[in-house]
Amino acid sequence: MTEVIVVSEGSLARSIEVQSGQRTDMVLLVYPGVSCDIKLDVRLTGEGAEANIYGAYVCGDKEKVKISVDMRHDVPHCNSRQLFKGIAGGDSRVDFYGKITVAQDAQKTEAYQENHNLLLSDGAKVDTKPQLEIYADDVKCSHGATIGRLNEEEQFYMRSRGISLEDAKVLQMISFIAPVLEHVEDEARREHAASELETAIRNVVRNL
Repeated sequence: MTEVIVVSEGSLARSIEVQSGQRTDMVLLVYPGVSCDIKLDVRLTGEGAEANIYGAYVCGDKEKVKISVDMRHDVPHCNSRQLFKGIAGGDSRVDFYGKITVAQDAQKTEAYQENHNLLLSDGAKVDTKPQLEIYADDVKCSHGATIGRLNEEEQFYMRSRGISLEDAKVLQMISFIAPVLEHVEDEARREHAASELETAIRNVVRNL
């Protein structure tokens, strides 16, 4: 079962070891008004281990969110995936640092990392630094990062269909965050998280 963590103000540090045949799945949620420093250290130490870390953060004022994920593949035949998606408005600051290390003996590794962000204001700043350190040659690994803005053409289309500008922006942001929430396995928990995020996003949009 996926572990869902609603991150509160302050620091969150976790060290996780995933042994042979084990799997860990985690979803991190950061709501507006929360400044936090998240540090995750994940080691895959047994063949067949799997680790999947997902995160969504929404900032609309002066929040400072720092996320650091260190994913280390020590042995062969392990898989990992990281997907973090965030929205930054107001004068908020987001720093994302993600690192995948594949040891020399960790052949047949599959490791993927993505960080995607939406900027809602000129005052918001996002600094994203994905990094790969690969010492094995028979692996499938990739990383990617994007920082963009809401698509005004999509907004124009929705407004032509009678949708207000506020609702159009909310729908865009919910769609952007949705791939993270898909990994919350429990349906009731997933719907609750989606409802809370929609309320948070709407409040951010109203303050733009």
